[in-house]
Amino acid sequence: QVQLVESGGGLLQPGGSLRLSCAASGSIFSAKPIGWYRQAPGKERELVAFITSGGGTNYADSVKGRFTISRDNAKNTLYLQMNSLKPEDTAVYYCTYASSRVYWGQGTQVTVSS
Repeated sequence: QVQLVESGGGLLQPGGSLRLSCAASGSIFSAKPIGWYRQAPGKERELVAFITSGGGTNYADSVKGRFTISRDNAKNTLYLQMNSLKPEDTAVYYCTYASSRVYWGQGTQVTVSS
């Protein structure tokens, strides 16, 4: 089993920044970080940032230029730096790792409001 714990969410005004963290533990030897998803109430869960095994990254069009995904393999941690936050970024953010299956964290709430 792989356990993922997201942290770093919060309430802030538009234009602010947050850094989300995802700490992985458990049977992680064969697991690799995949990326970050988010889900707003009544909405489908959507991919916001993806990281490949080689370190390449992909972003949803809605967050390009504002979000940056990164990882620290020594710390078994995945990050999402979020800048210039907008109200439409409000959602629960989830990290994912994968081996023979996909693992999800419990999510961390990000609320952007004036």
